[in-house]
Amino acid sequence: MEIGIIEMAGTLIILWLIYYYFTMTFDFWKSRGIPGPEPVPLFGNIRDIILGKVSIGNYVAEEYNKYKNYPMFGIFASRAPILIINDPEIIKDVMVKNFSSFLNRGNRIFEKVEPLSANLINLEAARWKPLRTKQTTMFSSAKLKDMFYLILECASNLETTLSAKIESNDIVECCNLAARFTTDVIGRCVFGIDMNALKDENSEFCKVGLKFVNVNKWRAFKMRFKQIFPFLFKLLGPIMYDYEINDFFINTMTRTMKHRKDNNIKRGDFVDLLNDLKDNADQLKDIELTDTLLTAQAFAFFFAGFDTSSTIISHILYELALNQSIQNKVRVEINEVLINNNEKLEFTLIQEMKYLNKIFCETLRKYPVITILTRQATNAFTFSQTQTTIPKDTRIWIPVYAIHRDPAIYTNPETFNPERFDEGNMKERHTFNYLPFGAGPRNCIGARFGNYQTKIGVITILKNYRVDICDKTPIPYVSNPRRFLLAPKEGIHLKFTKLK
Repeated sequence: MEIGIIEMAGTLIILWLIYYYFTMTFDFWKSRGIPGPEPVPLFGNIRDIILGKVSIGNYVAEEYNKYKNYPMFGIFASRAPILIINDPEIIKDVMVKNFSSFLNRGNRIFEKVEPLSANLINLEAARWKPLRTKQTTMFSSAKLKDMFYLILECASNLETTLSAKIESNDIVECCNLAARFTTDVIGRCVFGIDMNALKDENSEFCKVGLKFVNVNKWRAFKMRFKQIFPFLFKLLGPIMYDYEINDFFINTMTRTMKHRKDNNIKRGDFVDLLNDLKDNADQLKDIELTDTLLTAQAFAFFFAGFDTSSTIISHILYELALNQSIQNKVRVEINEVLINNNEKLEFTLIQEMKYLNKIFCETLRKYPVITILTRQATNAFTFSQTQTTIPKDTRIWIPVYAIHRDPAIYTNPETFNPERFDEGNMKERHTFNYLPFGAGPRNCIGARFGNYQTKIGVITILKNYRVDICDKTPIPYVSNPRRFLLAPKEGIHLKFTKLK
């Protein structure tokens, strides 16, 4: 009897300790006078995100609408306090004015379990800063101009592939097609590799890329497990390690870099930059430049090219199919610019297509691929506007999707209206109410590259085809709750008609 009572008491104590562990931080925001929703044990406020019921962008937008009259509010990701900032001036403080106090994104890296996560997007300040400085040279205007003909070659392959495809079926799933185009672009321009994604639907790069972005049940479980039990996730590394994705990229990049070095091949691309970094490792103090770390930097650009830009292209085509007058207007602009240059698309002509740029901007307003921006305090910090003090390591979210859909900032936000980006309209808005590529020193390094490859893909399609909705077009648009980046749940199917 006594043993039974002791066992029961021990069980109750363990349960209480678990409960205490997952709730001990829940007075964090109340003690600082910051409003926010009530958290629940284990999940905090992100239960529906962890369970895959709602996307992170939609969840934050829902809470933003409840607290948007406050400059900031607090939530909990499991037991970790997260500060969500609504006020554009405070956002500016975090991302620009006081950037030195928010150098890190706050994304935890488990390098032995997820080696490709140790890239420029996630790295802590000590490694991010020198590696960012070195990699910035890849995306200068001069470099983009030099790579322009390579993007055009990929665009020509896009035109050929699309023409052959619609001969048998005029209904096209745009996300897949755009991903194959951007995979070829990133392969040619950044890695000097013909990834052959447009010609071969079974391209290894496409297969692995799709596996990475299309989260299956096992990967979804690992992501949730990492969020709730980070220490166990690290401990169970061999089980959580994705051999197919990690080994494919690490082996491919290691072989490519070695082949270039052994044969003294120079192409002025990202592979050369990585080899130069390796050869001059002594210039990057306290950074161990392993093949895995170098591959992680390459993977970030592959992922951005494969997923981010392709999703933007798909969203542009989706809105143009829904808004035929806008589609016709931009096609007139494209044709006029090309006719004036003997049908030859050149680097400088992209900038002349002003209406296309408005469409690009409005698409990123309505469908920001990155729905929240993350930062982490590197020291205790007091916000001058509210006199709120947060301790070191406090994580911050900037609710990009919610801000872009706020009717107080963008009238009728569900309406696709490129005129929002007329010069006069833009001047009336606070700069930090439009953040598709972030802002400040830690903004998207490949924004200009993505801008050009996206627009060239769209130009190639619109000058040759009319795009319409069909029975399989997702109306209304539904985002994929399992994806961190904004993407459609079931793809985007549209009808393509060849123009005479």
